[in-house]
Amino acid sequence: MIQDYEEKILNLIDAMVETASDDELFASGYLRGHISLAAADCEQDGIDDVSSLKTRVDGSLKDNANELTPADQVLVANLWSSLQEQAN
Repeated sequence: MIQDYEEKILNLIDAMVETASDDELFASGYLRGHISLAAADCEQDGIDDVSSLKTRVDGSLKDNANELTPADQVLVANLWSSLQEQAN
């Protein structure tokens, strides 16, 4: 399940490349890394629950918030929320 969900999210990110603003491209690239890492961690731990993936991505974004300005944190959080809605 996680692999399918990750693929769906990454496909949504890829689909927005042609029309995305610079901010959206930045946020999507940043988010892609967190999603892929969380998916790999879940796979390594034998977890196949999408809610666990979402929790890990949320935790990763929170733990690394100091990497981003507050404005960029909002961009990334909004994109993550939007992608989750579209993927459901």
